[in-house]
Amino acid sequence: MSEYHNPVLLKQSVDDLVTNPDGIFVDCTFGGGGHSKEILDRLSEKGKLYAFDQDLDALKNTIDDTRFTLVNQNFRFLENSLLMYGVAKVDGVLADLGVSSHQFDEATRGFSTRNNAPLDMRMNVMQSLDAKKVINEYEEDALADVFYYYGELREARKLARDIVRHRTVKSINTTEDLKKLFSFLPPHKVNKFYAQLFQAIRIEVNQELEVLKEMLVQAYNVLKPGGRLVVISYHSLEDRLVKRFLKNGMFEGEPQRDIYGNYEKAFELVKSKAIIPDDKEIEENSRARSAKMRTGIKL
Repeated sequence: MSEYHNPVLLKQSVDDLVTNPDGIFVDCTFGGGGHSKEILDRLSEKGKLYAFDQDLDALKNTIDDTRFTLVNQNFRFLENSLLMYGVAKVDGVLADLGVSSHQFDEATRGFSTRNNAPLDMRMNVMQSLDAKKVINEYEEDALADVFYYYGELREARKLARDIVRHRTVKSINTTEDLKKLFSFLPPHKVNKFYAQLFQAIRIEVNQELEVLKEMLVQAYNVLKPGGRLVVISYHSLEDRLVKRFLKNGMFEGEPQRDIYGNYEKAFELVKSKAIIPDDKEIEENSRARSAKMRTGIKL
């Protein structure tokens, strides 16, 4: 199980999540089942856990427990999927965002910069949009926007121009094909650049930020007052959305304030600052390096 995906901030996240052992909980990102197992360990016989994962590979990790239900759906369908099981309100929702270690390590999925693989990057292999389509079919402006907004790459316009110029001669089919276009980069800049480039394409392919927004709004809807939302994010784009939503229930703009400057809060924060893994956890699991956890209690 741990080989599939090492759960990040395991104890801290489940400590924050489970305050009522008889409650109903949701794990939005089942993966290898690490967080789900820990949640089940904390629940009584009456407790229930619903876990979501759109990745077919994750279904092989299902847990044999009468209190547990695994839903093969993207967590953007959280609210409706729970209603299908007759669940209208829950005590806690946990989401560990980002790509599972398994998806990175599965060379053929094309998530990792380490292996040569087809340009894919789909978390749900049933959908039609993949990385190859983004790179070979997007207009230059759209491609530049993806690199700029999702990869925070300053030279986004030039990158898009280079890709479009190259693909008119020969299509870009694999991760190596893509990397070869940027072989002129100095060695000390390569890793960070590829990480940002691949992140940008992956977010676009999987609509990660849109999906996250939908999930956060639905999590708020399904939580009972006093219920908890725990989110672990891995880059500043995700964390910014989570932080803002927990602060005022919005993603952009400012909430309406009364004459005293107060606004209606959606959540009470358990801690004002994000929780980050300690050095020991980062040493054991390098993926934890960029993790940030935030917890809100629904008011």
